[in-house]
Amino acid sequence: MVAMTPNEDAQRRSLINLRVTPRDRDLIDRAAAALGKNRSEFMMEASRQAAEDALLDRTAFRLDADQFGAFMAQLDAPPAPNERLRKLLATPAPWDK
Repeated sequence: MVAMTPNEDAQRRSLINLRVTPRDRDLIDRAAAALGKNRSEFMMEASRQAAEDALLDRTAFRLDADQFGAFMAQLDAPPAPNERLRKLLATPAPWDK
């Protein structure tokens, strides 16, 4: 294992401080112990999962079979011609300039 310089370690990790009630800390510690983790591991895993869920809730959606079929039909249908689309298609790509 190669030791990191203090600067490299600081770039890899940052410290997050939280103020919690003793009751919440004890609850977290009991849950962490039940899973064989320490407090930091438990809190990092729970926070990461909550963050992913929050972001997925804004980007993922569920459709039943009928809704999915209608959605796919809309995606497969050609767009209706309009001025903005004509302008977009007439604009050269940045790499073609």
